[in-house]
Amino acid sequence: MPKTTKKENITIVLNRPKYPGNVGSVARCAKNMGIEKIMVVGNRNLDEEEMKMMATHVAADIVDNIRYFDYLDETLAGFHYIVGTTSRRGNARGPVVSPREMAERLPDISQENEVALLFGPEDTGLSNDELRFCHLVVAIPASSRFKSINLSHAMMILCYEIFVSRAEPMEKFTPRLATSAELEGMYDQAKELLTKIDFLNPQNPDYSVMHIRRLLSRTKLLSREVKILRGICRQIEWYAKNKNT
Repeated sequence: MPKTTKKENITIVLNRPKYPGNVGSVARCAKNMGIEKIMVVGNRNLDEEEMKMMATHVAADIVDNIRYFDYLDETLAGFHYIVGTTSRRGNARGPVVSPREMAERLPDISQENEVALLFGPEDTGLSNDELRFCHLVVAIPASSRFKSINLSHAMMILCYEIFVSRAEPMEKFTPRLATSAELEGMYDQAKELLTKIDFLNPQNPDYSVMHIRRLLSRTKLLSREVKILRGICRQIEWYAKNKNT
């Protein structure tokens, strides 16, 4: 039988949302599509009454169970696969896919992995620095006359595609991937090492690291593979330090 996306492993992450009504609308849409978990980053002062008014009594439990965080990196640390959203097709994070293309990948990935759907603030969206956490970036096609899409509407489009998606039977499933925290530790270690051996421009090391991120994000790195890469980095650093002693 074809797989469906394991929705209990999907979490909606709202980064610095401005309006409680939008968060309440997101909760209602999430309930419609069978997704129960929402995390909010960087705004603990949202009016609960206004959120529940927009969520309606049916989705009030989702509002009650929203988890709040102060920083994006700590919020995403435990996720294995992060889908970011953007309206800017020319962003530095690389090429983007449609919501349908995104949804086609999730039935398999979601079986054994925690997946975050990451949305930015209503007025600016996610910055390139925030998109660096993402394994996949999605843009919703819209009319050139009016491209701006309401936060809850954008979330509903993505979640609808996930709701109706099916994966063809596969001989093997995607195993548990490395978490965001494991990946960020690896990238930080690689940047430090590559700067020490003069591979990166010390004035702007993040520019080259972004290309390394883009290269490695094309693969689904497992936790044990991240440990191997970090071990290689440690060995290179040891060799560079001791070769002339």
